[in-house]
Amino acid sequence: MRINKYAFFILLMILAYGTSVPAQTIVRGKVSDAQSGEPLPFVTITSPGKTYGVTTDFDGQYNFQTSDTTTRLQFSCLGYKTEFRPVRNGDKQTVHVKLNRDVKTLGEVTIQDKKKKYKNRDNPAVDLIRRVIDHKDSNRKEQIDAYQYEKYEKVQFALSNISEKFKKKKYLQKFQFIFENLDTTKLPGKEILPMYLAETLSDVYYRKPNHQKEIIKGVKKVEFQDFIDNEGVSQFVQYLYNDIDIYDNNVVVLTNQFISPIADAGPTFYRYYILDTVLVDSTRCYKMAFYPRNKSDFQFMGTLYITYDTNYAVKKNELTISADINLNFVKDLRITQEFNECRPNTWLLTKDEISIDFGIAREGMGLFGQRALSFKNFVLNEPRPDEFYKGEDKVTDDSAKFRSDDYWDQMRHGELTRSEKGVITMIDSVQSIPAFKRFMNLMVLILAGYKDFGDFEIGPVNTFYSFNPIEGVRFRFGGRTTRKFNPRFNFETYVAYGINDEQWKYYVGTTYALGKKSYNEWPLHNLKVSYQQETKIPGQELQFVQEDNLLLSIKRGENNKLLYNKLFTLDYIREFPSHFSWDFSFNYLVQTPANYLNNHPEGVLFFNPVSYYENPATNVSSITTSEFGATLRYAPGEQFYQGKNFRTPMYNQNPIFQLRYFVGVKDFLHGEYDYHKVTVDIFKRFFVSPFGFTDVLAEGGIVFGTVPYPLLDIHRANQTFSLQLASYNLMNFLEFVSDRYVALNVDHFFNGFFFNKIPLFKKLKWREVVSGKMIYGTVTEANHPDHQPDLFKFPVMEDGTPLTYSLDKRPYVEVSAGVTNIFKIFRVDVIKRITYLDHPVVSEFGVRARFKVDF
Repeated sequence: MRINKYAFFILLMILAYGTSVPAQTIVRGKVSDAQSGEPLPFVTITSPGKTYGVTTDFDGQYNFQTSDTTTRLQFSCLGYKTEFRPVRNGDKQTVHVKLNRDVKTLGEVTIQDKKKKYKNRDNPAVDLIRRVIDHKDSNRKEQIDAYQYEKYEKVQFALSNISEKFKKKKYLQKFQFIFENLDTTKLPGKEILPMYLAETLSDVYYRKPNHQKEIIKGVKKVEFQDFIDNEGVSQFVQYLYNDIDIYDNNVVVLTNQFISPIADAGPTFYRYYILDTVLVDSTRCYKMAFYPRNKSDFQFMGTLYITYDTNYAVKKNELTISADINLNFVKDLRITQEFNECRPNTWLLTKDEISIDFGIAREGMGLFGQRALSFKNFVLNEPRPDEFYKGEDKVTDDSAKFRSDDYWDQMRHGELTRSEKGVITMIDSVQSIPAFKRFMNLMVLILAGYKDFGDFEIGPVNTFYSFNPIEGVRFRFGGRTTRKFNPRFNFETYVAYGINDEQWKYYVGTTYALGKKSYNEWPLHNLKVSYQQETKIPGQELQFVQEDNLLLSIKRGENNKLLYNKLFTLDYIREFPSHFSWDFSFNYLVQTPANYLNNHPEGVLFFNPVSYYENPATNVSSITTSEFGATLRYAPGEQFYQGKNFRTPMYNQNPIFQLRYFVGVKDFLHGEYDYHKVTVDIFKRFFVSPFGFTDVLAEGGIVFGTVPYPLLDIHRANQTFSLQLASYNLMNFLEFVSDRYVALNVDHFFNGFFFNKIPLFKKLKWREVVSGKMIYGTVTEANHPDHQPDLFKFPVMEDGTPLTYSLDKRPYVEVSAGVTNIFKIFRVDVIKRITYLDHPVVSEFGVRARFKVDF
C-alpha cells in the first residue's frame, strides 16, 4: 500500500514538526519615518555579510528569522539613511526603528511621498501600470502565430530550518549520513535537507489558435518505491504549483486565486510606487513596488521591472504574499519570473521559479518546496504540420525514464547543487534501513488504514467494526493485492458478519489492466469483474469513505431501511489523455428487503404491491434486474489524485460533464423489468476573486418505463452527522423518489474575505461558506402506485403514515452557512431545511461537520 493524496506532504510535515524547535534569532518590529512617524513599507532588513533578508509590509511591520549567528541588523530604504541595530543571537525580541530621510533626486524617476494619502488620480505609478495593462495583449506569447522551445523543470522538497538539536536526536543516530546533504542556498538564512527531487526535460510546440503538444524526452526523480505513490506525488505537485501567467487577471497559487498586479482592475486592488530606473540584463526598466490595498485579501506584494520603452512589457517580477492573508501552512512564498526579448518587441518567459516554505507553525522546522522552470532554444513562427498536433497533448518518449547521467549533465539547464546531487543516493540508502521501514509502515497504517505484507495488504482498519439497527454489531475483515504481486492485476476481497441478523456478507473482485499501465494508473484501461453480497441503504451515497466506517455508524433518526443486495458487475473502463472516458457495464442485481422492513403491520411495507392488501399472496420477496449501462464523462484539464479505493478530485476552473444511460432487459437472466434511465450532470467551479469561488452542480434525470419505486431515482439523503457535499443533509433515507427531476447545488467559499476583517476571526483564520441545494421532480402516473396497483406501495409507518413521497407539490430546499478552516482541518455547517417540514421524523435545523484540509 502506498500513502495517498496529501500523505507525502503530511508525512514530511510530521517529520518536521514532530521535532523540537531550533534555536533561532527572531526579530519583530516596526520601521517608521523619524519625522512624521508614518510606517515605512519596502524597508529591507538584512544581517550584514549574509544574503538573507526580509522587507517591511505596508504597515512597516517585519519579521526576521534566521538560525545563523546574528548580532546586528541593517535597515535600508531608498530615500532614507541606513541604520544598524544590535540584536541578541538565538533569542526572540522586538526592535522598532525610525529612519531619517536622505532624499535624493533620481533623474527621471518620481518617488511617491509616503506621507500623502494614496490616490490613483494624478499618480505616475498608476499611469504607468495602466499602460502595462493596455499593452498586455501585445506582450502575451499567444500573440505569436507559432513557437517552440525546450522546457526544463525541477521540483524538490526538503525539510527546512534544520537545527543542531534536531541532528543530535537519538532516533536519528543511524541516519547521520543524511545531514551531509544540507543546503543553505535555497532558503537564505536556513539550512534545508533535500528529501525529494524530480527533473523533466521536454520540447513544447504551440500554434494558433489553440494547438499545443509537449514531448517529454527526459524524466528523473527520487523513487519511494514501497511507501509513497510516485505518480500521485507528481499529480499533487502539479496541482499545488500551477503554471503562473502574470498577464492573466487571476493567478492560481496553492489552489487559491490571487489577483495579478497587472490585472485589468489592478489599480482598484493595489497601491503602486515607482522606486527607481535600473538595468536588468542590460535592459533599462522601471522598478515598481506594489502592495495590496487590503493586506488580508488574496493579493501579492512585490516588485515589477517594466521595460523603459513603448512596449511596457514585464521584464521581471518578484512576488510574495503578506503574512496577514488566510493561507494555511505557508510561512513564506516567493515567485520570480524573468522574460527575454527573443525578437524585437517580443518578450517570452525564460525563467519561472516558485518557492514555498511550508510549516504548521511560523517558527521551527518546516517543509521547503520549490518548482523551477527554465525555457530556451526558442523558434518562432515555424509551425508544424496539422498532423503533428493531433493525438495526445503530452507525449512521453519511451526512453525518457532511462536517460543516462551523462545525458542529464549535458542537457539540464544549469548544474545541480551538491545536496541535490546527493539526494537520490541518500534516499536509496534511507529506504534500506529497517528503522525507516518500520516508521513508514506505521505511517501507512495511520494515514491509509492498511497493513502491508508485501504482495498483499490488510484493511482498511476503520471498517473492521461498525454497527446498525439491522445487523447490530458488524465485524469485517479483508484486504487486497499490491503492485508487488502484479502491477496489472488486482484482487480484492472481504467478509463481514452481523451479530443480530446472523448473516454473512462478502465481496470478491478483480481488476485487470488491458493497456500498458498498471490497474490504477491514469489513463485507465481496465476490465473489472466483481460479486458482492451486502447490505445497502437506498439513496445513501458517501463521498470518499467506506459505508461501514465506524464513525458513520452513528446516525440520526431511524436507520432501518436496509436492503440485502446480491450484485454481479462487469465493467469495461477506458480513459483517454483528453480526459474523455467511458465505462460500459453490466449489472445483475437481486434486492431483498431486511426482515424489519417487510413485516406488516409491525414495520414498514417495503416490497409489497398495493394489491397485497386484498390478496396477501401477491407478496414480493425480492426484485431482480439485468441492466446494461454506459457512462460518458468529459473533464478537460482535470486534476486528481488516483488512489486505490477511489479517485480524489482536485478541482480547477474547468467544467466536468457526465452522461449516464442504463437499460433494464426483462427476461434476460431473470430480469423482471424493462426500463431506460438517463441522468446528466455538469459541475463547474467559478473563481470570483477576491471573493473566493463558487462550486455549481446542475443535475437532471428521467426514467422511461413502468417500474417499482426501488428502481426510480431515490434521491441522495444523509442521516449521518458527517457533512456530505453531494447529498441532502436533512433529508431522510428513502424520503423522496422521482422518475423526472432536476437539481441544483451551489456552494460559495469566501476564503475568509469577511472574517479576515474581523479581529478575532482573523486571528483564528476561519473562513466562511454558504450553500444552497434544491431538487424538484415528480413521479408520473406510469410509475405511481396510486395509478398502478401492481407497483409497490410507497413505504409507510406502522400507523399508515407515509415515509416516501414524490416532489410534485414543490421543490425540496435546504440552505446552510458554515465555517471552514477550524484548527485548519474542520468544516462545520448549520443547515436549515426550508420545505416539507410536515413530513414525519424530520429536522428543520441540523449541524454537520467534515474533515477538510486546504491551503
